[in-house]
Amino acid sequence: MEKELTNKLNYLEVFQICDSTFPIGTFNHSFGMENYLRTNVIKKAPEFRIWLENYYRSQFRFGEGLLVKLCYEAIDKHDFDKLIEYDDQITKSTLATETRNGTKLIAHQMIILIDKIYGDKVPHLKEYAKAIEDGKAYGNPAIVFSMFAHYKGVPLMDAFLMYGYSVASTLVLNAVRAVPLGQREGQVILNDLIKLLKPLYKRVMKLDASYLGANAPGLEMAQINHETQESRLFMS
Repeated sequence: MEKELTNKLNYLEVFQICDSTFPIGTFNHSFGMENYLRTNVIKKAPEFRIWLENYYRSQFRFGEGLLVKLCYEAIDKHDFDKLIEYDDQITKSTLATETRNGTKLIAHQMIILIDKIYGDKVPHLKEYAKAIEDGKAYGNPAIVFSMFAHYKGVPLMDAFLMYGYSVASTLVLNAVRAVPLGQREGQVILNDLIKLLKPLYKRVMKLDASYLGANAPGLEMAQINHETQESRLFMS
């Protein structure tokens, strides 16, 4: 019973990091969604649902979703250099400056908070923070999350699903602020996205590092165009 309780508490601690209320600045970013609002591509809930599903089938699938898988494999082998390599690849594959900088800021805040709560306990975290400080890495929240979830003994499948839910819940909350989208509609869309994570996980597990950073041109263009958008709520 003691071991089972410890395992459950470990999951709760990982859920804390995943929670949309965890103050790492994710509420400041729409990752291009706001530009689709500006151009009236997204008007209400149906269009937002399509955007969110497309975001997951492309940018999340080949980006942070795949990154969680690759990081787990590298951490299992104690290969810190691979983590730095993946950090470099995913950052340089992100064309939009706002998205690239936003990702760095979120990672930075995540590192600060995890360090404040857990200190030196999380393997590779201090080393990663030092690499960022020294200009040898950029910082990515999926890498930080993977380090923490792995430290807590969470299996890869569970880590992928939790991180996928974390990103989706934040994007839905941000959409409720920006789109004519009610809280109830948002939760229905979030629940549908949860169901999408199952087939998405199976597809991501078949990918290798050569796919890391692939993206849909439309999503990238919206993120790039957001940089010159005059009226906006979000930083990206």
